[in-house]
Amino acid sequence: MGRLARTPGPYVTIAGALVIWLGVVIAVGANTSPRQDRPAEAPTAAASAVKAVSSVPVASAQASAGGYVGEQKCLECHEDQGKGYHGSAHGRAPDKRTPAAKNSCETCHGPGKAHVDADGDGKIQDLKKLAPRQVGELCTTCHARTEHRNWAGSKHDSRNMSCVSCHSVHESKSADGGLKKATVQETCVQCHRKEVNKVHKSSHMPVTEGKMECTTCHNPHGSQNVRMLREGNSINESCASCHAEKRGPFLWEHAVGRENCVTCHDPHGSNNERMLTSKVPMLCQKCHIHSRHPATIYDQNQVNNRSNRVTGRACVNCHQMVHGSNHPTSGKFFLR
Repeated sequence: MGRLARTPGPYVTIAGALVIWLGVVIAVGANTSPRQDRPAEAPTAAASAVKAVSSVPVASAQASAGGYVGEQKCLECHEDQGKGYHGSAHGRAPDKRTPAAKNSCETCHGPGKAHVDADGDGKIQDLKKLAPRQVGELCTTCHARTEHRNWAGSKHDSRNMSCVSCHSVHESKSADGGLKKATVQETCVQCHRKEVNKVHKSSHMPVTEGKMECTTCHNPHGSQNVRMLREGNSINESCASCHAEKRGPFLWEHAVGRENCVTCHDPHGSNNERMLTSKVPMLCQKCHIHSRHPATIYDQNQVNNRSNRVTGRACVNCHQMVHGSNHPTSGKFFLR
């Protein structure tokens, strides 16, 4: 017992060290202020540089790598073209199908870096200088559905016309379609003067009245029908899309009407009633030269007697159903 009292054991030494360590910890904790109220540290220059690099859009980096300079660079010299472009359907950036949603000007004209480096001396895709077939191939990369799906090989395409022959993105004058002229009729008359002039005759399609236009019947971008007609596979089917009562089939069919409507009617206009190619009875006698009636009306008796085959509606006074008849007996002669 006396030996233990005189010599301190190892447990007493360890306990003392623990007491001292706890005291130091408590003192340090009491003198330390809370960190939540301290102001945030200002970002360092390195951190700012990293943030700036990360904020660069990926698309811009890819555009620069591909030689694209961006729309703003183009507008430094081509401000007037930019005004017309932004007012057109091509300038609608929210529509992902438009050039404005892609590379803007350079979507059609190609990368502009070489053009800028050459101080505007060429080295850019100018649609006015491209071959017509190249312009068509460029435009149909986007315009290849519905209205334009038959452009390749169409009559206008095969005659070396290009899209910019009628349309302009930067200098459009029409309300719709981006045409170089104010109306469809003014555009078509540049080549089809004879057909458009017929519209001004006394009997005509209601184009001048604004009820229809050339593109109502024709698709200028091409079709599978004859004459670039929109409806059917023949002229008759196109006409019957509006004149359904003349479609048939009839029990007694008029052969000339079954074959082609334009044999008797001029589809653009005429000075004869109902747009007939000539007046009756001369129109009928182009085919009916041998019949129960005299072969010609130009004799003294017929003219002096004012025959009903000459005056009024002539042959149609009796033969009213000239497009066809379903009457079992009289229909053979198209009387009713």
